[in-house]
Amino acid sequence: MDRSLRAVMLGTFTLRFSTGLTGAMLVFYLRRLDELGGPTVDSVLIGIYAALFYLAELGLSPFFGILGDRFGHHRLMLWGPIFGGVAVVLTGLSTNTVILGATRLLEGASTAASVPAILGYIAMATAGNEALRGRAAARFEGATLAGLGAGFIVAPSLFAIVGPAAFFMNALIYGASFAIYRLGVKEPPEEALERARPHVTLARYAELLRSSHIWLLAPTWIAINASIGLWFSQSLFAFAKRNPDFPEQVLMRGFSTFEITGALVVIAIVFAAGLFYWGGRFKRFRRTTIILYGILGGGAAVAAGLFVNHGEALPAVVPWLAGVVIAGGLFVLAGATPAAVGLLADVSERFPADRGAIMGLYSVFLAIGQIGGSLLGGYFAQWAGIDGLFSGTLLLLAVALVPLFRLRGQEQYVGGPEAPAHIGLDDGDASTAS
Repeated sequence: MDRSLRAVMLGTFTLRFSTGLTGAMLVFYLRRLDELGGPTVDSVLIGIYAALFYLAELGLSPFFGILGDRFGHHRLMLWGPIFGGVAVVLTGLSTNTVILGATRLLEGASTAASVPAILGYIAMATAGNEALRGRAAARFEGATLAGLGAGFIVAPSLFAIVGPAAFFMNALIYGASFAIYRLGVKEPPEEALERARPHVTLARYAELLRSSHIWLLAPTWIAINASIGLWFSQSLFAFAKRNPDFPEQVLMRGFSTFEITGALVVIAIVFAAGLFYWGGRFKRFRRTTIILYGILGGGAAVAAGLFVNHGEALPAVVPWLAGVVIAGGLFVLAGATPAAVGLLADVSERFPADRGAIMGLYSVFLAIGQIGGSLLGGYFAQWAGIDGLFSGTLLLLAVALVPLFRLRGQEQYVGGPEAPAHIGLDDGDASTAS
């Protein structure tokens, strides 16, 4: 990887760290909002706030992706830290739930501006290099999830020590992301050539969205993201305080910020190891094979989680063994994310002048899934606590399996080692290739 690509990965980490830090601290902020002069907040509003973030990402990602193709991916990267910095300052200044909702929209705009530009840049920099694409996709996902995970890990302790002033500290981290993109990322020679090519219009973009090559991936990726979003939006809220409505559930008896932090550290390490392992297996395994393993691993982790949640009456060895299964399941599940990025990057080879527009669909699919998962999570959590979250996750992973088998049957037209033979064909040509 060259210097600019490494800077993109570092900026991705710091940007997503800020995003995760804000999202997690907001949960603890909302827990105390009534003590700070605001209203009492329930789990449904938590889910709505999470959905607002992804609603902004969903609506704005295609727009920013098109702008990145026209004006340069490295330039659009700068917009995200600006939006995010303004959002966290406003968060720290207000206890008004409407204003706090608006800051979630602004944070979503931050991601919408940055991610399509970053992925467009990566797709351009790795064109024609299967091994580099696998490493770059894994490192992007690693930087994304490590940043989000580190933000989640730091948030409980930082907020406990500093309080709402921690939001202002986060604005400085957004400033660091801006500096990394501004000073560390240079325009590659091919980007100037691609900017000069004709680009998709909004009407053509709508046609592009209907391409079978793109929507083969969408249902599975949306369902996987919904299962992850369900936990991102509700887990801290559920673990942070004892819930007397579910006394039989071990995981709902309330944990300290340091216990939560320790668990998040372990999860982050396992997931990061899985990302880097599976990102280096693009030449050996089909993308859909890695995704299939990930879904099955996620299902195994959930099943084991149910044993942990009801393990008080079981022999002590059972919850420990279940913990090992959870770790293994998360390790395998991690592979699904770089595999999906790799598939989408393969699709972008057909549209080299519009990589940002294509890669912006990553945020679209992610946002749809996260919105659905966030909203479902609030109701599953109210219905059955942590058991509800486990049940919802199993349901969404089962949904993800159904379209995956059709995707596997058509993968030779979308991605994998054999895809370069079809690069440059339009949809009609590709549909008749063998």
